[in-house]
Amino acid sequence: MRSVIVLGSSGSIGTQALDVIRRNPDRFDLVGLATGSNAALLAEQAAEFGVVHTALGAEESAQLVRDVEADVVLNGITGSVGLGPTLAALHAGRTLALANKESLIVGGDLVKGIARPGQIVPVDSEHSAIAQALRSGERGEVRRLVVTASGGPFRGRSRAELASVTPADALKHPNFSMGRVITTNSATLVNKGLEVIEAHLLFDVAYDAIEVVVHPQQMIHSMVEFRDGSTIAQAGPPRMLVPIALGLSWPARLADVDEPIDWTAAQSWEFLPLDDEAFPAVRLARQVGQAAGTFPAVYNAANEQAVDAFHEKRIGFTEIVDMVEEVVQQHDAPGELTLETLAEAERWARGAADQRILASR
Repeated sequence: MRSVIVLGSSGSIGTQALDVIRRNPDRFDLVGLATGSNAALLAEQAAEFGVVHTALGAEESAQLVRDVEADVVLNGITGSVGLGPTLAALHAGRTLALANKESLIVGGDLVKGIARPGQIVPVDSEHSAIAQALRSGERGEVRRLVVTASGGPFRGRSRAELASVTPADALKHPNFSMGRVITTNSATLVNKGLEVIEAHLLFDVAYDAIEVVVHPQQMIHSMVEFRDGSTIAQAGPPRMLVPIALGLSWPARLADVDEPIDWTAAQSWEFLPLDDEAFPAVRLARQVGQAAGTFPAVYNAANEQAVDAFHEKRIGFTEIVDMVEEVVQQHDAPGELTLETLAEAERWARGAADQRILASR
């Protein structure tokens, strides 16, 4: 029996995690719940599971993690505000089931510096797939990681064609139902850029050994290529239940988490190269990741401001990544990475992005 705290319990990851816990009462004891602002749903969830310890907001979530004993903390918070709870979980010695990629990407060496080997279990489907595939060999036998991308709703469009994309268009993800920021990031491929940085930090693989390939069906969640020429791929339906369940139970597998692929049914899977000209976010993320320090925080914060501006119809779709690149290019990173320098870099990035958004009108 593992005791579990779920952060971000009202979101897609959080509600699915509760479903896994609900269906496995002999495996999990839910001892803490936190969400951003949905107090009514939080109260309903706490009543259903008999949870006494609850929190609203990121600061209260971090305190909850420090105060309540738990084996596993699932961080399903959206955005860099999840960094505090991530650090709290690691400092407290909890296993961290990490769906909040931004906290690792923004925190970088701050997070890695306190995490024990194996303490962070990835919940993103791509990184869960890589973690599963890596069990097939030794780390020294790995040649490269192959991260798959759906290509989003605008796969195959040229940069010129993307100029007319509307906010409503950008929210039509072909496979997943997610929040506004994550869905838009999937459309620009900023999300895939963040995942490249995350893969580097999680698995200590060089950026030039992390490839992104477009796989529209999203049945293969990612792959590991080994030095002998073999490739191990993790496949399953384009849903999050298995990665979430593994995040809670790692390295054990639960029974009947999701329906497996029907291998007797005729089907075709495609693999296509990434169009860096139409979707430059991944190329930019590689540069940001290699620069390290506060650069990933600037990339993420500027993007959040630009996404908001796009949905408010103050900038166009292609301007999102263009503005992020402009802000990144003007950033002067401080010498030391601390919580204070990270916070200052994020403030600067948001302000710099807002200035460019105003100037573009």
